[in-house]
Parts: sequence; C-alpha cells; structure tokens
Amino acid sequence: MRVFFIFALASITPVLALGQGQAQAPVAGPPGTPITRSIEGSVVDAHDSPVPHAVVLLKDTKTLQVRSYLAQKDGKYHFYGLSSDINYELRAQANGLTSPIKTVSVFDSHRLVKLNLKLKKKLKQ
Repeated sequence: MRVFFIFALASITPVLALGQGQAQAPVAGPPGTPITRSIEGSVVDAHDSPVPHAVVLLKDTKTLQVRSYLAQKDGKYHFYGLSSDINYELRAQANGLTSPIKTVSVFDSHRLVKLNLKLKKKLKQ
C-alpha cells in the first residue's frame, strides 16, 4: 500500500509543477505533419486606442505573396495556418497612416505570435 501511495504521489507531482508556471511541451502531430503558427494582435493609433477596420498586410518573404485582413471593430486581427519555416512581414494602414514593418522570424518558435501594430507615419502616395 505504501509503494502505491508513493507512485500515485509521483504521478501527481508533474501536474502540480505545471501549475506553478512551468511550460508544457507542445504536442507534436504525426510524423510528417507540418507545424503551423498563428499571428494575432491589435492595430492601435498613437494614443493606443484601437483602430477599427484597419488593413493589416502579411507578406510571405519567400514567395512575396501578400495576404490582407480587415481589422475588427476592436482593432484585432489574426492570421492562422502559417508556415513556421517562412519569415513574415506585417504592417497595418488606416486613415492615411501606416505602422512600421514588423518581422516574424523562422527563429521565433512560438506557435502563437502576439504582435500589436501602432500607426505612426503617413502613407507615401
């Protein structure tokens, strides 16, 4: 009975450790399954207020393909199912302003990248 108690306690310990701030390793899919990531965030103005309906542009630096997303009423945007083997560039534009270009690198191993875009400079016409 004592051995069982120690074994049961040992099996509970990792769960307790995870609850104390340790990160759990990502669950991998079947071999050969591509690993994807997502990028999400908010578009804000110079006063950190959300910018509804801003256009967020995502550029695949390998193929130069550009995808766009119209930010929601609260300024939030998202791109899902992105390759983890490609660098991406993001920027937002609205009301004649644009944000600086932000790069999400292949060296960023996060599956969910949170990136806020702040409108700062005037668009070049």
